[in-house]
Amino acid sequence: MSSPLKGLKILDFSTLLPGPYATMLMADMGASVTRIVHPSKPDLTETLPPYIGGTSALSAQLNRNKESLKLDLKHPDAIEKIKRILADYDVVLEQFRPGVMAKLGLDYDTLKQIKPDLIYCSITGYGQTGPYAQRAGHDINYLALSGIAGYSGDKADGPSLNGIQIADMAGGSHHAVMGILAAVIHKHQTGEGQYIDISMTDCAFSMNVISGAPMLAGGHTPRAESELLNGGFFYDYYETADGRYLSVGGLEPKFIDGLASLIDLPELRKMALSPNPEHQKELKEKLKEHFLQKNFSEWQSIFADQDVCVEPVLTLKEAAEHPHIQARGLIEEATVSGEQVTQLAHPIKWQN
Repeated sequence: MSSPLKGLKILDFSTLLPGPYATMLMADMGASVTRIVHPSKPDLTETLPPYIGGTSALSAQLNRNKESLKLDLKHPDAIEKIKRILADYDVVLEQFRPGVMAKLGLDYDTLKQIKPDLIYCSITGYGQTGPYAQRAGHDINYLALSGIAGYSGDKADGPSLNGIQIADMAGGSHHAVMGILAAVIHKHQTGEGQYIDISMTDCAFSMNVISGAPMLAGGHTPRAESELLNGGFFYDYYETADGRYLSVGGLEPKFIDGLASLIDLPELRKMALSPNPEHQKELKEKLKEHFLQKNFSEWQSIFADQDVCVEPVLTLKEAAEHPHIQARGLIEEATVSGEQVTQLAHPIKWQN
């Protein structure tokens, strides 16, 4: 695997998911990451089964390619040690509530006196400023306050939970990596370090771009099942006869025509392009009835070689075994506590 971040050294004070996932991505890309871990208090991810050789599979995934340094940050000796080794690092990443690192004497203003070109990234739920800065929260709360949950799910049952932590990872982890790498480029150009304030709520809010831009321009406020992509149109999931689901996403005319011919539903051609909510509601009912006529495997066979943007909703195990996922090298073997374990691979591909 390519190592574009080789030589970048990161001191990671984070726990749980957003920070560790961010530094995992950078470690995968060649950065040297040193985790600061408490000598006797394990990270919650280290306690979650299953275990491989006594190590949590989740913890092994998040902390691969990293080293660890055991320090109790409540002891002055630990703080002094961090300050001594700081010169060897380019980046500090932390995930405490605002003010905690300052109380420890490890805040950006203090550490930049020791290392003026330091890049320092803080990931929090609500950011370093604002009325919610000190408020506790989790992914579900950030999605709620960002407006995303307000038009996700359906009218009958309300907002839906997601299988992954969108605000934590797409919001916190990915934006932290972007911010850090932008700061690295800035440092190479100017010699200056800087502070990066990542709020998972801010980042989640910014991802409302498809519905947010028209709403702010004077359009309507999006609600559940009111938009092109959230259930207001035929773009949706449809149940099969045996209780599995298919995803139907072909919004373009050529895909609509192909699907209409394939499933022998000619009215799909006219109704699919209609902006009338009643037409869309009627079409969705027709599609629901149609897909309930065959079981999951039968529909898979029908759509396997058809380019109409219809794909089966797979379990995670099925996804990991899918030929395309396998061909893309998204599953890899690693050694954890002396044992072989299968992990999710880094998804970015490079080619010289």
